[in-house]
Amino acid sequence: MTSTAAVSAGPGSGRTPADLLGRLRARGEADPVTHVERVPARAGTPAPWPEWAPEELRAAFARRGVVAPWRHQAEAASLAYDGQHVVVATGTASGKSLAYQLPALATLLADPRATVLYLAPTKALAADQLRAVAALELEGVRPACYDGDTPRAEREWIRRHSRFVLTNPDMLHHGILPGHAQWSGFLRRLTYVVIDECHTYRGVFGSHVAHVLRRLRRQCARFGRTPVFVLASATSGDPAAAAGRLTGLPVAAVTEDTSPRGGVTFALWEPPLLPRDAAAEAADLAPVRRSALRETADLLADTVAEGVRTLAFVRSRRGAEVVASNARRALDEAVPGLGDRVAAYRAGYLREERRELERALLYGDLLGLASTNALELGVDLIGLDAVLICGYPGTRASLWQQAGRAGRSGQEALAVLVARDDPLDTYLVHHPEAVFGRPVEATVLDPANPYVLGPQLACAAAEAPLTPADLTLFGDGAKEAVDALVEAGALRQRPTGWYWRHRERPEVDLRGSDGAPVCVVEAATGRLLGTVDGGSSHFLLHTGAVYLHQGVSYVVDSLDLTDGCALVHPEEPDWSTHARDVTSLSVVSVRSYVDAGPVGLFLGEVDVTSQVVSYQRRRIASGEVIDTRPLDLPARELRTVAVWFTLSPESLTAAGVDPADVPGALHAAEHAAIGLLPLMATCDRWDIGGLSTAVHPDTEAPTVFVYDGHPGGAGFAERAYGTAAAWLGATRDAIVECGCESGCPSCVQSPKCGNGNNPLSKADAVRVLDVVLANLPR
Repeated sequence: MTSTAAVSAGPGSGRTPADLLGRLRARGEADPVTHVERVPARAGTPAPWPEWAPEELRAAFARRGVVAPWRHQAEAASLAYDGQHVVVATGTASGKSLAYQLPALATLLADPRATVLYLAPTKALAADQLRAVAALELEGVRPACYDGDTPRAEREWIRRHSRFVLTNPDMLHHGILPGHAQWSGFLRRLTYVVIDECHTYRGVFGSHVAHVLRRLRRQCARFGRTPVFVLASATSGDPAAAAGRLTGLPVAAVTEDTSPRGGVTFALWEPPLLPRDAAAEAADLAPVRRSALRETADLLADTVAEGVRTLAFVRSRRGAEVVASNARRALDEAVPGLGDRVAAYRAGYLREERRELERALLYGDLLGLASTNALELGVDLIGLDAVLICGYPGTRASLWQQAGRAGRSGQEALAVLVARDDPLDTYLVHHPEAVFGRPVEATVLDPANPYVLGPQLACAAAEAPLTPADLTLFGDGAKEAVDALVEAGALRQRPTGWYWRHRERPEVDLRGSDGAPVCVVEAATGRLLGTVDGGSSHFLLHTGAVYLHQGVSYVVDSLDLTDGCALVHPEEPDWSTHARDVTSLSVVSVRSYVDAGPVGLFLGEVDVTSQVVSYQRRRIASGEVIDTRPLDLPARELRTVAVWFTLSPESLTAAGVDPADVPGALHAAEHAAIGLLPLMATCDRWDIGGLSTAVHPDTEAPTVFVYDGHPGGAGFAERAYGTAAAWLGATRDAIVECGCESGCPSCVQSPKCGNGNNPLSKADAVRVLDVVLANLPR
């Protein structure tokens, strides 16, 4: 077995992506592929080097194999060099790095005092960019990474001497801006701010980052600097507007991709139905599909066995572990030791583990890697030939980013989307036009979210007193947020501005997660295995939960939320665990509404109270529920933004929905609507929640709520409200077109339902949506 990429073997080898796909399709009796899209190869359009690019820099790029820029690179670079804030929004592997490196490095060479700040959403991407800039070997640039992994002994040198600092928004927020006095020499000479992969800054995280950038602009202005912002993004809807919301500045967009591209064979893959046993036949249970995790693991094993370097993207940390573990097991059964060529990669690993995995993939020691979206972004993964995407990643932008990880050297590539048993995935594999025939989504963020704006203004005040001019910089709602901070005793108003009153800095998490990360510790040895964010700990680390780490299974002995620690012991049970929660919701206010006769559509603030109350143990092999065990965990409260619709009881009766079936009808419609919302907004179903009831006390009518799962909202509910007819129309289509009789995970069942998917009525959900769509304005 060799690490040579089979797919890109020479002409006449017969090992093209289409050939590989054919062998994968031939594994079973039924063809799992619902559609194959051929994305053709494209020739590039080069441009001459800009006149302002120094010969030294051109020669450095030539040594790295860049003879001339592509036209979009030269256009974006020239706009930035002329002082225009610019976003280059082109496809994966289109060379966006050169678009910002060219003006930034040209300026550093021309002005020995100038500095550049580069921001990446992940440490891995910043480290990759550091390697690229350092490889140019330009005298006096002195690039350096400054993040949580940087040894303290190096930090002072970086602050004083590096002119190209690569970091992330978290370090800018927690380290650089609070220590702006130590960074004054760097900030007073700051010429460019590069924001890489800016489409990832969405929702609450994006809203926080927007204000971190405004805080940076504020500190630079105090030193008389106005740096040029250069942003790089995957193709997205209206990138200029999204970049403008993120930076608070007017931004020009360069969107025409003129780079060459290898062809991609892109397959939509629906796992087969499992045969029903006698008991299932007798009970007339709905057929169940083979899980996407098992299907992806088998495909990963097959491609690795073919010698094809493959990256499998999996939506959850646990899923990445399961895929890697199952693929290793299958490979070892075929060729002992071959399983060592496959590994998992995810956040929560220790730094040393992540760096070793990146190195092993880069140099071909690994042939297959199952990763969360931690490797979705622009890390240059040379030599990859196939990408498996286990479940729709939530947005078309992410889908194309992940697919673009393969074929980065211009060779032919294979991408396969493996559908989960989920309404959205099922809809997409049977409606390929929704994947291939539509533009990608616009990035959704809301800097005016008071749960973001208030804490960020507190951080800004702790760095330097706020002035009335600063409130204009921070935008809508800033004055109201400052008044609330004064009333709460956090700020003191004086004639010269608003001052932070406490000795300690505000504790603000950019990702809006609930509390600090929880450490996972092996009880017998005290070894730290990894971390889980506080918001997920109730579901993933409750007592009795099964926790996976690098293919090894552990069971949680205890969870201490106060100390942020979960103690575990190694164990290989034949069951998995699934937490269940209960939720209640009350309406706080209505922002907007549509009166559509018997149907009402609303947008407003709601209070949501949820509590994990139990967990199920299910057999891994069959999915059979063994038992349900109670849990005693604290309730969580959330004020957020929701979209909801109401129906009159008379309209439901007229549509043929019996009053006894209304709860199941609304519940099924709610599940499907949550599953399809990512078709309209840059979110996935885990970013949002829902609740349905036959009579809600605040609306006094049958009601379905869908809400953002973040304090203050993340912009998803607003998007749902604005596209309600299209969103709910796609929801209805997905339910109607599903081949099951009474409802299944492909249409109305939800993997996150706290009520065990009961009650549900598929047919009545369609009737409910028919009433809504018949009355809502298009």
